[in-house]
Amino acid sequence: MGHSAELRAKARNIELLLMDCDGVLTDGRLYFGADGEVLKVFHARDGEGLTQWRSAGLLAGIISGRNSPAVDLRARQLGIRFVRQGQADKETALDEILNESGCTREQTAYIGDDTPDLGVFKLVGLAVAVGDAHKSVKDAAHFVTGANGGQGAVREVIDLILASKAEARALSDQ
Repeated sequence: MGHSAELRAKARNIELLLMDCDGVLTDGRLYFGADGEVLKVFHARDGEGLTQWRSAGLLAGIISGRNSPAVDLRARQLGIRFVRQGQADKETALDEILNESGCTREQTAYIGDDTPDLGVFKLVGLAVAVGDAHKSVKDAAHFVTGANGGQGAVREVIDLILASKAEARALSDQ
């Protein structure tokens, strides 16, 4: 599988996948017109990964510092249950989602790309930085994706977690 046993063990425990939006589900560029933000570009592979995640009976959520109707729409399309936008304090949003989901911090993965994500990184079982994340975020992460934000990084994390869970099931069946 190519990943360390320690990383696979962390991934195996994950039941809740949380992520930032800008720079994780998107490439981080913000498109503005005269009336404000007009576009966000999402990658289809991330969408397919999130569909597989939900089909596996697992939970997902977005914690974003910005507000965008496009995020609400995309989250609804993908069955992302927890959406917290306009969150300057991402740690409080994390605790609210944990209370609502019944998941523990150790059962939670968080994907981020910039310094506002660092507080959450310290609190979750699996902290993931996208490939083009800020250096401080990469340094704090348990895992850094090969893909950049908005370019399939979320799918890469989902594939890692689902493969780790499948590997654990196969070993327990022996």
